[in-house]
Amino acid sequence: MANEALDQKYPFELPALGYDYDALESVIDVETMKLHHDKHHQAYVDNLNKAVESKTDLHDKTLSQLLGSLESVPEDVRGAVRNNGGGHANHSMFWTIMKAGGGSPSGELAAAIDEAFGSFDDFKTKFNDAGVKQFGSGWVFVHATGGKLEIASQPNQDTPLHKGIEPLFGNDVWEHAYYLKYNNRRPDYLKAWWEVVDWEAVARRYERLRAV
Repeated sequence: MANEALDQKYPFELPALGYDYDALESVIDVETMKLHHDKHHQAYVDNLNKAVESKTDLHDKTLSQLLGSLESVPEDVRGAVRNNGGGHANHSMFWTIMKAGGGSPSGELAAAIDEAFGSFDDFKTKFNDAGVKQFGSGWVFVHATGGKLEIASQPNQDTPLHKGIEPLFGNDVWEHAYYLKYNNRRPDYLKAWWEVVDWEAVARRYERLRAV
C-alpha cells in the first residue's frame, strides 16, 4: 500500500484510520488512538497547511517533493514544513502498517530480513534496541539502501524522505504514542508493538519500493 499522503498537495488532509479506534486494543488503547490520530496527527496537518498557505509557489509540490528538497522551501517556513510535513508523512505511513493479529513476515520480505539481520528475532531485537536508544522523541524506521534492509532511528519528525528514501515501515517512539498505556516503559511498548504489525501491508510496500 502506498503512503498516499506523499502525493498530496496543498491543502493537505488527515487520512482516515481505516479501522476502528479499538482495533489494536491489545497493544494500543482507544484513548491513545483517538489522541494520536485525531489530535496529534491533525495538528501536523493543520500546521503544515498554515506554513504553506501563503507560499503559493509551493502549492504544486507534493509532500514527498517538499520533504525531499527542503533547501528549496523558503527559510521562514522550512522548519515548520520539515517538522509538520514529516509528522504528516510518518503518521500516514504508521496507520497503514498495523492491524490486529500481527504475525510474521513471509516470502521475499522474510528472506530480505534474514539476509540483512540473520533472523526475524535478531531483527526485532535490533529494531527495539534502536527504539530504546533514540534519545527523546523520534522514530525507528526500516528502509532499503542498495537493495539491503537497514534500521535507522530519526529524531523528532525527521524521516528518510529528507534523503529521498521512502521508509518501508517504522514505529513512533514519541511519548504520545504509548504513554497512557505504558507510561515511561518504552521497551514494553516496543516489544508489544510487533503484535499489531500488518506484515501483508509491509510486504506490499516492500514489493512496490523494490520496483521503484
